[in-house]
Amino acid sequence: MNTLSQPIETKAKQGNFFTFLLAEMKPKGPIFSPFNIISFPIMMLGLVIIFLRFKNGIGSVTNLSQDVPWGLWIGFDVVTGVAFAGGAYILVFMVNILNLKKYKPILRITVLNGFLAYLFYSAALLLDLGRPLNVINVVIGNNYGVSSVLFLVGWHFLLYMLALLIEFSPAIAEWMNARKLHRFISAISMGAVIFGITLSVLHQSGIGALFLMAKDKIHPLWYNSYMPILFVVSSVFAGISMIILEGSISRKVFSDQLDESDHHSHDNIMLGLAKICSLGMFAYFSLLVLVFIHQKNWQYIASPMGSWYLVEVIGFVVVPMLMFFLSYRYHSLTWIKIASVITLLGIMLNRMNISIIAFRWDAAVRYVPTWQEAIVTLTIIFIELWVLRWIVRRMPVLRASPEWARGSH
Repeated sequence: MNTLSQPIETKAKQGNFFTFLLAEMKPKGPIFSPFNIISFPIMMLGLVIIFLRFKNGIGSVTNLSQDVPWGLWIGFDVVTGVAFAGGAYILVFMVNILNLKKYKPILRITVLNGFLAYLFYSAALLLDLGRPLNVINVVIGNNYGVSSVLFLVGWHFLLYMLALLIEFSPAIAEWMNARKLHRFISAISMGAVIFGITLSVLHQSGIGALFLMAKDKIHPLWYNSYMPILFVVSSVFAGISMIILEGSISRKVFSDQLDESDHHSHDNIMLGLAKICSLGMFAYFSLLVLVFIHQKNWQYIASPMGSWYLVEVIGFVVVPMLMFFLSYRYHSLTWIKIASVITLLGIMLNRMNISIIAFRWDAAVRYVPTWQEAIVTLTIIFIELWVLRWIVRRMPVLRASPEWARGSH
């Protein structure tokens, strides 16, 4: 049995669950680490801003208005964040459906990242609503109707988070030494996998479909009727790039959680992910070219927005696509990591272009996020990372499962 999991199982057997949970709340690792020193003050300031937002209204801390209702909290926290979380459904599909077992060592950490991303980005959505309690309208269809794209996206979010939780639940059961619960979850996991993959594809495209209703507000270079498909395809290499980046960081931060075999398989996994990214980006770039020609957008290229569009497509799609291909061919892990960072910046730029920069680009007064909006965004990211770190250091996420649970995998 893995020695790292032994103390947790012993604690669970010796005391009741409350005592066990209380013991698990104790800090593990250095308290005054560089990450803690930087993130803690920002989170405290962010929580104060969130309090002021609910106390004095959304206009007290943001530059949002009736004309510009969607800003940084939607453009980055939700629209961009959902694309970054796409790695969960891609990797689940690869491991459980395509049976590519070499990627299994990073499956749990990827599913956990996806679940936490959806959970915290949904919380960010509440911050953006003028009346947060009205979020229930999205779920029940009140004021919008059940045929609304927003209604579909809302249900996709809720059900996909449930599917991700079920997919990650075996790790929770192993942490609590709950063997009966573990057997039950393992029995229904395949259904959750298929359900989750379907939902993820639907809501990735659903978010793109939301912007179809803004035809007169989004610059023609970014608006097209194929946005739902482009959102799905881009979520593939966005999610995998996030896996590469998070995997590289986790390998250093949580090196004590990894077995020797995991260290040996890391390089092979990264090379495989780089190959998938290059193919996904080639498909995405091909779609962009076809859409550009189909819509006859040549007249916009000579404009400032046209130059900005070329920066996005060439600098953040073509360049990292070639970097992924060459790094896979020549086995360069360093260039794979650099390409993943450029790709993530490109996805961020694309989503921000669609939701903010190219949205009402010709308006006399443009929306610019306040520093409070930026601090709250960092706060949400840091809290998510704190929760992720707490879970990884206690549950069998990166380390091997206890011996009794391995037979059911």
